[in-house]
Amino acid sequence: MALDTDFVRGQFPAFSEPSLQGQAFFENAGGSYACRPVIDRLTRYYTQRKVQPYGPFEASRLAGEEMDEARTRMAAILGVETDELSFGPSTTQNTYVLAQAFGAWMKPGEAIVVTNQDHEANSGPWRRLADRGIEIREWKVDSVTGHLAPEDLEDLLDESVRLVCFPHCSNVVGEINPVTEVTAIAHAAGAFVCVDGVSYTPHGFANVGRLGPDIYLFSAYKTYGPHQGLMVIRRTLGELLPNQGHVFNGDSLYKRFTPAGPDHAQIAASAGMADYVEMLCTHHGGPTGKPSERGAFVHDLMRAYEIELLQPLLDAVKDRNAVRLIGPSDATLRAPTVALALNRNAGQVAAELAEHGIMAGGGDFYAGRALQAVGVDMDAGVLRLSFTHYTSRAEMDKLLTALDRVL
Repeated sequence: MALDTDFVRGQFPAFSEPSLQGQAFFENAGGSYACRPVIDRLTRYYTQRKVQPYGPFEASRLAGEEMDEARTRMAAILGVETDELSFGPSTTQNTYVLAQAFGAWMKPGEAIVVTNQDHEANSGPWRRLADRGIEIREWKVDSVTGHLAPEDLEDLLDESVRLVCFPHCSNVVGEINPVTEVTAIAHAAGAFVCVDGVSYTPHGFANVGRLGPDIYLFSAYKTYGPHQGLMVIRRTLGELLPNQGHVFNGDSLYKRFTPAGPDHAQIAASAGMADYVEMLCTHHGGPTGKPSERGAFVHDLMRAYEIELLQPLLDAVKDRNAVRLIGPSDATLRAPTVALALNRNAGQVAAELAEHGIMAGGGDFYAGRALQAVGVDMDAGVLRLSFTHYTSRAEMDKLLTALDRVL
């Protein structure tokens, strides 16, 4: 069944907001619109439940139950146990906390592999552990294509490597990396695996349990939700690493990597993401089985539609003079996050596109290492055009017309 875009767009208040009429949003990789179930849950929490949760009175009890519901339902969609999912203020901060745990657990001389394809969130915190005597090895992208070759990782692995960090897909290269294959390579060498799913998950929640990494991180505010970071840590690793939370939370797996008190309202509102997946699955006649199966159905529905919209954009820019497409030109190999290196400042081009009703961005998008690795002029940056399943065909036509005029 094809994606019903009218139904989809009806679940996002932004598309009926008068101040946004006539504008097409193409900076979704920086943060998506919020869906109605999330907004409704957040409003309800702030108006009816804004008390300390888990107390004996009704408002407090309901507050705690809604927080627990978010964790239970999102973990089920992701194919992991409920207490293997943690919430934190952002993916960057969640990764920083994890890095502190690894820094305390690892010995000087042991190694972590990072890539230069990553957003800084899944690179910088790990690289800083070099100050503690941890060896940092860099898995490098191809300098022309930005591709990460799994065979190049094998050359970096030995008995001293404890962790391999890489993105499910880069927020500028866009290519979808083979998570299961890379995880198998790392596990065979005795290393744990940390996957940054921030740029992939807006295009469908991954079944983390099936993919196999030990850590999987993504951002709710890029998956139609509130500003929270979600972090899966599988039990074997989570119980091995030292507690980073309050001493009295050390026995709770999902609290071990949350040093500060959680944002009660935003965690509760995150259940709205699960509501949205359920709504899409039911509306499109999806399976009635496990949440992970329903999530997989919605994932595939989103991906098929996005691929259909993405290929004409890639075809329009891949051979254009004075425009360099970063990453693959085949829509099936990438997420709909398209970075273009131009012969002038990308921020200025984004401003010109805004005059045509296109909301996009220009810059380095915290992926300076990746852009430098493929030879992008960092003073000019890249123009990034990113969309999701709620983008309409009419908006894509509007974008292509605007690009013709501006480029």
